[in-house]
Formats: sequence, C-alpha cells, structure tokens
Amino acid sequence: MANECIPFFEPGRRLNGHATAAVIGKRFVAISGNRQSDGTISVAPAAAASKAFAVAVQDAAIGEKPGLLRGPGFIVPVTAGAAIAAGAQVEVGTAGQAITLASGIAVGVAITAATSGTDAQIALY
Repeated sequence: MANECIPFFEPGRRLNGHATAAVIGKRFVAISGNRQSDGTISVAPAAAASKAFAVAVQDAAIGEKPGLLRGPGFIVPVTAGAAIAAGAQVEVGTAGQAITLASGIAVGVAITAATSGTDAQIALY
C-alpha cells in the first residue's frame, strides 16, 4: 500500500532511551537529539519550566540506556524539588524534579503530597 502510516512505537508509553547526559531515575527527561542507530531515543535531564518528554526509570550515565515512561495513564514516582500538595498540577523544576506549577508547562498532577527530596506520585499528562 502506498502512503501507509505505521507507528514507530505502540502504544508509545514504555520506551528505551539513550542518555546523552547523565540521567537520574524518577526525574523528567527531554529529547536531546536524533534517535540513535539502535532506535533508542536520545534524552537528557529536562530543563526547568520546559515540556518534559518522559520520566526516566533508572539512573543512566552518558551512553547508557534508561527506560522511559510517558503519557496519560501512567502514575509514576517523581522526585519533588519543593513541597507539592495533593491535587496540584506540576511542572519541571531544577534537574528534572517535579515542582508545583508556577510559570512553566503542566506535565502532570500530584496524586499525593510530597516534600522536597521525596517522591510524589504524579499522573502524567
């Protein structure tokens, strides 16, 4: 068939990354370059107030392959960079941590409250 659209990933929520900078598990990451020749997605820590691509499953040094979780339907632990109340929308804070939405882009909502340095349960958008 001509012009057939075949998805690269389905359902596209559990993916494999390629760390182009050191990544810390349970933190937001962003796309940092083209896909690698092995099909993994190049990622690095997401910048504060940016639109995150996913949450890293585990720590990964440069060149390692962290698992990535993304999209609606996932409720995942994300390290809080400040106090977050249950029900608050969150954005990316420093070093890919979750903080209460202020002037950035909403990336999820907190299912549980958290204090700085602890894990918040975040329902991803």
